[in-house]
Amino acid sequence: MKLGRRKFLGLGSAALVGLSLKTERKVEGSFVNDSFQMGHRLRDRVSFPAPKRTEKVPVVIVGGGIAGLSAAWRLRKRGFTDFVLLEMNAQPGGNARWGENEITAYPWAAHYVPVPGPRAEYVRELFEDLGVLKNGQWEERYLAFSPQERLFLFGRWQEGIEPAIGLTPKDRDQFQRLEDLFGEFRKSGAFTVPVELGRSSKFQDLDRISFSDWLRQRGFDSRLLNWYMNYACRDDYGALASGTSAWAGIHYFSSRESEEKGPLTWPEGNGWITRRLLERVGENIRTGQMVHRITETRRGASVFAGDTEFQAEFVIFAAPTFLAPYLLENFPRLHDFVYSPWLTANLTLDRYPESRGAEPSWDTVFLESPALGYVDAMHQSLRTHVDRTVWTFYWALAEGAPAENRQLLLEKDWAYWKEAVLHELQRVHSDIRQCVSRMDIMRMGHAMIRPAVGSIFSEQRLRMSRLNGRMLFANSDLSAISIFEEAQYHGVKAAQKVLKRLHG
Repeated sequence: MKLGRRKFLGLGSAALVGLSLKTERKVEGSFVNDSFQMGHRLRDRVSFPAPKRTEKVPVVIVGGGIAGLSAAWRLRKRGFTDFVLLEMNAQPGGNARWGENEITAYPWAAHYVPVPGPRAEYVRELFEDLGVLKNGQWEERYLAFSPQERLFLFGRWQEGIEPAIGLTPKDRDQFQRLEDLFGEFRKSGAFTVPVELGRSSKFQDLDRISFSDWLRQRGFDSRLLNWYMNYACRDDYGALASGTSAWAGIHYFSSRESEEKGPLTWPEGNGWITRRLLERVGENIRTGQMVHRITETRRGASVFAGDTEFQAEFVIFAAPTFLAPYLLENFPRLHDFVYSPWLTANLTLDRYPESRGAEPSWDTVFLESPALGYVDAMHQSLRTHVDRTVWTFYWALAEGAPAENRQLLLEKDWAYWKEAVLHELQRVHSDIRQCVSRMDIMRMGHAMIRPAVGSIFSEQRLRMSRLNGRMLFANSDLSAISIFEEAQYHGVKAAQKVLKRLHG
């Protein structure tokens, strides 16, 4: 059943349907959470109606992802409530949105947070607020249950995602040598989460070459090792090692304690965190409010959304930074901000497929798959017996140019992508088509920032990170790494700058 990605994606929808088994059951579903139509109005410079009303508010937060919600959390925790958060979609959360059906809640994108180290003080503070961290101890029910991960390779399963079976002595030597190198980088502290570009600049020369070139220069030519390095880059960055800065590739493996617990996860993934934040800041949020223009004024800025002009003293721009040139007058072109397109699919399973003797795990990966595998929403369930579940399947379109893959996402219909997902799962689960009753698919054209070669320590990114005026940027893409801790860090930092300016 193995089929190369280019050959597979070159097939037409009709040909793909022909791959289906004649006995397969009908699968319901649709595209969900589509918002590209609204975003393309900005891209195409469509004119918007003049505002009908004016609202004065000291602080406007643009974007309701984790960065925006974290800024709101910090403002309210410090006793400041006179602000609004404007979110384009009906559901806040960004990459930490969730869904729910009669079986379980499930994630739409981000599905875990690694146990934060001591330098991630804002994340630890938040988790104390949410009851995840109590008296220095992590709540056991929020740590991923065992078995956590499994990998299918050479016709069998193994525990863990790093290849451990079928390795030659040469493979084992290269894995060990690379782990030793990552350990030395870890000890330096330069890669610790969250990223502070000043502290992290010690190794900024690594940003000038790709991760794959860095590996090749050091003699790492093991096929299994290079598959694992590519998997890591696709997992966190939506890119191959050849399109990833060596600094970012090393960061993936050297940013956290090697003996950490975790990760922290919930049935709905990071949607659980979004839910808890909405309980605290929900009354300040206006959903369905797409900001279409921001103009600077003598005393701050005017933010135009829907039929309203919000006159603010400060704006926290927590939306993806690539939108800034479309919203702000005379904003320079962003040449160091490249984003990766993704596809996620939530599959409702009426029974578990056969796994050839392997115990189901939280996270499942296939060797040399163009996709990233799936997580099981029911893995964290405390039920003694589970029949039905929801799998969240992840596919980072990493091969080829991002713009071309964004076009592919839009051109192909739901039936095409449904078949693509089932075809990939069928490589390992031969009876998957008899198990799935529904598949909903979310397309994200700009899912996450891509730490391309030379982009992390670029002057453009450093300049935007240092802004301290009335317009503050706060998205995780300021770090060039799209993970929860970075979004939360930048959101909190922006809120604290605003509070300092407002109240000293």
